[in-house]
Amino acid sequence: MKPVRVIILAVAVLSAGLAGFLALKLTGGRNVVTQGEPVVEREPTVNVLVASKSLAIGSRLDGDSIRWASWPEGSLVDGLITDQNRPNAITDLTGVVVRMPLFNGEPVRQEKVADASSRILSALLPAGKRAVATEITVATGAGGFILPNDRVDVIMVRKSQTDTFITETVLSNVRVLAIDQQIEEKEDGSKAVVGTTATLELTPDQSKVLTVAQQMADRLSLALRSIADAQEPDTVAADYLLSGDGQPAIQVIKSGSIVSENDGVTQQQTSNK
Repeated sequence: MKPVRVIILAVAVLSAGLAGFLALKLTGGRNVVTQGEPVVEREPTVNVLVASKSLAIGSRLDGDSIRWASWPEGSLVDGLITDQNRPNAITDLTGVVVRMPLFNGEPVRQEKVADASSRILSALLPAGKRAVATEITVATGAGGFILPNDRVDVIMVRKSQTDTFITETVLSNVRVLAIDQQIEEKEDGSKAVVGTTATLELTPDQSKVLTVAQQMADRLSLALRSIADAQEPDTVAADYLLSGDGQPAIQVIKSGSIVSENDGVTQQQTSNK
């Protein structure tokens, strides 16, 4: 081999070795970090009793309406029913009545359900209120659309001494506690749910007013109120029915005349109609 080629080959080898040495020097002081997947630790959970479907006031709990669901242990609050403090809760609460609405997936709290004994309705009543029933039909019960927890006016229709019919709202914006329902079979064979008795939540004085109105009235009707009226006062009543003192402000139109009845004396005023 010629000396020139030997020199060129030696220079190439030295250059390669020097380049490798420099590369090692540049990377030798750096730490190579291998990135791994982050470790996620799951928070411990406990089983909490929840509603497996939406439940209205007055519904009864059973095995299909409640279930156990995983709940973060750190989010537990007083009042929740767990499989640790009540392992037999599903069996124990079967037949219990719902006092407040429950939504699907919502925890079942003890204050939202009532005793499953025969005194169910008393658990639904707020302090100081009374439950009074009145008979209704499809015609007098807003076509059957009145349901528990709705608000209604009670309208009394009675006949005056002049054989005219007088209407008056004797109770206003009262809450319906329950509707007694029975199945009625129609002529074509189909069946419909018809309410026959409405149980209302009343004050003691309202209870007396309704009792008197039931004796005086030819007919009592329930007028369904808007849900927006729920915050309005619900203690208004025809107080004159309590003692017989005073007379209601009633105007009845008959044959183009306005008839006003006060203390059994009838006065007529000619109407422009």
